[in-house]
Amino acid sequence: MKALLKKTASIVLALGLVGSMAACSSNSSSSGEKKSGDGGTVKLTLWDQSVGNTDPSAKILPEIIKKWNSDHPNIQVERTGTTGEQFKTKIKTALAANEAPDLFYGMGGGSFMQPYIDSGNVLDITSYVTDDLKAKMAPGMEKGITTNGKIYTLPVYTHIASLYVNTELFDKAGAKLPTNYTELLDAVTKLKAANITPAVIGEKDRWPGMYWYDIVAMRQAGNEAVMAAFKDPSKWDSPDFVAAATKMQEMAKAGAFNSSMFSMSYDEMLGAFNAGNAAMMFQANWVNAGIDDPSSKTKGKVKVIPFPIFEDGKGTNTEFFGGGQDGFYVSNTTKHPKEAVEFLTYLSEQLGTQGFLAGAGLPCWKTEGLDTSKLSELDKSSADLMNTATSFITWWDNILPADSAETHKNLIAQLLAGDMTPQDFCKQMAQLKATELSL
Repeated sequence: MKALLKKTASIVLALGLVGSMAACSSNSSSSGEKKSGDGGTVKLTLWDQSVGNTDPSAKILPEIIKKWNSDHPNIQVERTGTTGEQFKTKIKTALAANEAPDLFYGMGGGSFMQPYIDSGNVLDITSYVTDDLKAKMAPGMEKGITTNGKIYTLPVYTHIASLYVNTELFDKAGAKLPTNYTELLDAVTKLKAANITPAVIGEKDRWPGMYWYDIVAMRQAGNEAVMAAFKDPSKWDSPDFVAAATKMQEMAKAGAFNSSMFSMSYDEMLGAFNAGNAAMMFQANWVNAGIDDPSSKTKGKVKVIPFPIFEDGKGTNTEFFGGGQDGFYVSNTTKHPKEAVEFLTYLSEQLGTQGFLAGAGLPCWKTEGLDTSKLSELDKSSADLMNTATSFITWWDNILPADSAETHKNLIAQLLAGDMTPQDFCKQMAQLKATELSL
């Protein structure tokens, strides 16, 4: 998948279904008459990771499958949901043993899926993706799901990471919402003086801390330099990235982050922020639904803003972290490829559009005419921010080879803990492997 997506004329978010759901249902209903080889019901298995209480997809996905099964009595889908890190291990093991389900979530694609695409574990669905289906996708999505000229998935959501700020806590501390690094440090000082945790990180799971360093590096060096370093890791050991690591450690030493970050999980981080126990969180827009949930103490008190620029940096606030496409894949071992792709098409479009309305992610499908009046202010703001983008870099652990991604996250944890200098951090980063993806 392309990690860097050039901004198209727009990623249309004034949005509508164009009759696509009805068309999909109509097209799929005929497949419900198809029988398996023995004349019985075709049974498809689906694995996903949408099980968290704060994940809107966890509510929508079962409903979509129930509707499909009701409308297609001869093509039944059985779904199994597993939490994120456990899901990674589960699907890796199954793919390696050629025991994967018919369909499965691909963890954002990128370097996670590339080895399985290369080894033939994933079904090439290019011949199934018609011009009519491509026309339903939002601008830039076809390019984003194409790997070496072939298509192995269909897009569902796209996400961008931004800075979430609790305006009530900022007001209480007399702090200004930060637009640059100086203002960010000033806000940390004022929030701490008011006995407010400035920012919360669930570093027990490693990747939330990675998000912070990665955006800091993007602001310091600029997206173009980051992309160059993915291709030539020696570039990680350069003044801009040393400066980024220095700022990251400077924030940690200034008390910007919760003292419990190394024992706090991602879910606990969301819980802490939604309970009003921290003023800032840097995360992707999949957190919107949890913040806006009626049980959240921060409902109506949070704004989403671009991560601050750095006065001495080369990055801009229109360069975004995120922009890749989430999607599901079909196993090459499935006994029912045609039916699996038919369900994949239905699932991707339904989940992408319904999920957008529920705050699960920004849609990868054209949605003109869709009633967006009930969208939350956070979802609208995320969409507006995305429309300002000049470039995207998706999650770094989806770009780096798997072992290098783990090393990257562990190095950031050591940097946050003060166990290594910024210089040593960058020397270790320069030992990572180059990306295997075509950027």
